[in-house]
Formats: sequence, structure tokens, C-alpha cells
Amino acid sequence: MTDDSRLSQGSLLGMVPVPLGLFYFGQEGVESAVNGTVFNVQSGLETLVALGPWVLADTPGGRDVLRDLVHPAYREHVDTIQPDERSVVRTSSVSGVTAGGVVVRLNLTAWRVRDADGRLAGTALQTLPSVGMAVLGTLAGAGDAGHFARMQRVAKAGRRPAAILFADLEASSPLARRLSTASYFALGRRLVRAADQCVVEAGGLVGRHVGDGVVAFFLAGDAGSESAAARACITAARALRAAVADVASRSDLEPGEINLRFGLHWGSTLYVGQIATSGRSEVTALGDEVNEAARIEACASGARTLASKDLIERLEPTDAAALDLDPDRVTYTALGDLPTATEKARRDAPAIAICDV
Repeated sequence: MTDDSRLSQGSLLGMVPVPLGLFYFGQEGVESAVNGTVFNVQSGLETLVALGPWVLADTPGGRDVLRDLVHPAYREHVDTIQPDERSVVRTSSVSGVTAGGVVVRLNLTAWRVRDADGRLAGTALQTLPSVGMAVLGTLAGAGDAGHFARMQRVAKAGRRPAAILFADLEASSPLARRLSTASYFALGRRLVRAADQCVVEAGGLVGRHVGDGVVAFFLAGDAGSESAAARACITAARALRAAVADVASRSDLEPGEINLRFGLHWGSTLYVGQIATSGRSEVTALGDEVNEAARIEACASGARTLASKDLIERLEPTDAAALDLDPDRVTYTALGDLPTATEKARRDAPAIAICDV
């Protein structure tokens, strides 16, 4: 089994063990393969139905011996199998269940492997998603391999310290009223693409998109340290701000007509994980700091980038210097004291110390 196959069968939560030396359709082999993987007893039965003619032909002692070898749930199906020694390839479709309980279909192809003398050496199995290569190619081509890998690492949710970025388009309603629906949609798509690209290039995880807003997380575990994660968060925010001019130009707007406000914060105990359904896959995080980051962003009117003291003071000297910041000389303001402070910020997070970056 390849590592990718083992990881895929483990629903990205971990590599399943390789059941070496066990009969593939025996009780011990099935239970070993089923435990914690996308396969279940039903998918094993579907595989036996597909490969049964070969299995029966390869079993010394024939049908009676095979009936005793297979998993108890499969025994009644052994009598329906007819042996086949001549075919070279067999194909079928089998079911599986993801970690989220979603039933998926997998295309199974198996072929006979023979040695130089033509003697049977074994049987190779390959499974592929039932979705077509056109769809897979589009997703893979549009995505970033590094980001996919980071998403895999949070397939199993857990506590992960991280920097948090919230960004939102300021005064979007007047802009939406002025532009045609098609033009505003194109603007939103360009802005989201630019935001995601900036986050991905900085080594972050793209979170949810809500309206004209973007959320991202920069995990200390991915960046190598808390300081590196804080630096990546600020770097992504600055890169996105710089990208706004190009987005405006391509949308036939002046740069000053697109204003983003940013809220940057640190989460020491974020609970970060991936949510995958039949419709989408995204990374999300829970924790008080996520709500606080949203409050900081809402107060950043005037296209400001506001960062919390908790984030800035994570920066080690080298990372701070790379950002042209001196944490020892920064002065802070309480979020609730800002003239732009929202009612929710004054209610939920008035004492958070913030500064412009």
C-alpha cells in the first residue's frame, strides 16, 4: 500500500496499518482494514463480489475451503461465485464511508501480475475516486499543494496556537449598489482570489469566506514558531493590501474605491480543524480569540490594519525587524477607546490592546 493510499483510507486522520500476512477477505483481515478507514464490511463484500472469481480460482481446496476462510458475513455469497483463471483485468465500483459519515463511491481496478515465466505472482488493486479526472484536474490545478498538505494536517481537529487574520471590504453596500451585479460579482471573485493567494503564499490556512470577508489562520506548528506565525499573518495582510490596487484596476475602479479593514490577533488555545462534507471542505477554528479578532477587524474603519498586543509581542527580534517593527517601542490603545469602536467591541472586547501595523 502506498502512503497516499494509507492516508486516504484513514480519511486523512492518519495512515492505516498495512495488514501484511492476513487474508484480505478473512475476519481478521477485514476487521483490520475496516478499523478507522473509509472501508467497511459492505465495501469488503462488494470487493469480494468483484474479485471473487479470482479468489476462488486461487484458493487451494476450492469453494469449501474459501467458505471457511472468509469473514462470516461473506460466507453465503461464496456459493454464487464462479472461478475465473483467464481474465487479466477486473473492474468494479465499491462504496466507502469518510470520517464524516459521507458515503463515497470508488472505482476499483485489479489486474493479474505474472513473473517472467508466466506464473501468477499476485494481484494488484488500484482505487480511484468516482469523480471524473476533469473535475479532479480542475481542483488540483486551481489549488496549492502546500495548502492541501496543511489542510490534511488539521483533518483531525485539536488545540493549535495560531495567528488569526480577519479582512473585510469596507463600505461594500454603496459599491454593490453602484456596480452592476455582474461587475460586483467579478470584483468579489478577484478580491477573494487575491486574499487566498496572499494567505497561501504566507504559509497560512484559508478559512471561511463570509460575504466580502476572509478569515485565515497561521499555525505555529506550520510556521515553526509562534513568532514566525505572527510574522506570516502580518505579511499576508500587507500583501493583500498591496494587491488591492491590481484588483481595483482590473475592475475599472480607482484604488481608493476598494478599502479593506484588517483585524489581526493571536489565539493561544484555538481549536482548529477541517470540516468536510459532500459539498465542500474548509478549515475553521473555535475560541474566544476568533470572536475578538472579528471585533478588532470591525473597528478598523478607514482601511486600517489593527493588530493586538498579544500578536505583536509574539514577534522575536529577527521577525520584527523583517516587518520593520519594534515591539519594545509600540504604543497601544484599548479597542473600546477607539473612535471607530463598534457597540459589540465595547461590549465584548473593550480592553484588548491594539496598534496599527
